[in-house]
Amino acid sequence: METKKTVALVLGSGAARGHTHIGVIQALEERGYDIVSISGCSIGAIVGGVYAAGKLPEYREWVESLDRMSMLRLLDMSILNGVYVKGDRFFEKIQSLIGTPEIESLSVAYTSVAVDLLKQKEFWFQRGSLIDAMRASSAIPSLIAPVSTNGRVYVDGGVLNPLPIIPTVPADADYIVAVDLNGPAHAFTEPVVNKADDGPDWWQSTKEFFTKAESDELDLKSDYSPESWGRLQTVNMMFETMQASLTQYKLAGYPPDLLISIPKDICGFYEFWRAKELIDFGYHNTLQALNNLESPTPS
Repeated sequence: METKKTVALVLGSGAARGHTHIGVIQALEERGYDIVSISGCSIGAIVGGVYAAGKLPEYREWVESLDRMSMLRLLDMSILNGVYVKGDRFFEKIQSLIGTPEIESLSVAYTSVAVDLLKQKEFWFQRGSLIDAMRASSAIPSLIAPVSTNGRVYVDGGVLNPLPIIPTVPADADYIVAVDLNGPAHAFTEPVVNKADDGPDWWQSTKEFFTKAESDELDLKSDYSPESWGRLQTVNMMFETMQASLTQYKLAGYPPDLLISIPKDICGFYEFWRAKELIDFGYHNTLQALNNLESPTPS
């Protein structure tokens, strides 16, 4: 019996685009690869953690069921120290799916990368609470409240390392496969994901928190049209620009065996309700990348 090729999987940060990670994992497993190590940042830490806990099918079913109203219900805003999403409701749902496992108990080697703001350095979670590790890594600046624990303050790992390749090296897998969610924009003439209806009045008012666009739809064009940006949209565009630059630096320092690049304009930063289309995109993109990897090189 042929031994499966092993993969150390690196799942990058990129908010809603992270749903493509689910499709990447599906494609790898269908092609017979054995994922033995996962390193993730932000949404990559969440998807990777759920997978390592053995609950990715349940998580996929949930995210594919989300619509814009469901997303609004998850936005537990706090205005005590500025306007932030606390994230309690989202992680309560995650906990209901995976329980409260310790990282050491997982069947897959797992690293969640966050940033310790007080020490101004990267921090790797490789033991302790999986929920805490995912939460610390995904505290997106300007949107989600920083996570304070054990005298430290953590924010999204993408501030320093949006594509954490190095933690996967000790796995000594046959391939390191990295998924970059900040790939070059493709300037899609048509949206990759389907558009929904405009939604009720509550959505329009909530949308204004993220953008000052007067159009009826938060679409790809609004993300890349400065005249439509609100305060948070501007900050997040700055954050994504920084992440794209840092990713290229990390790739130059330690290139993976296979890089799966997801265009940064595939969907809006907050469009988490478009999971089905994004998962499908990640799946087919990965199959194509694997075809290239597996093709024999000309002699």
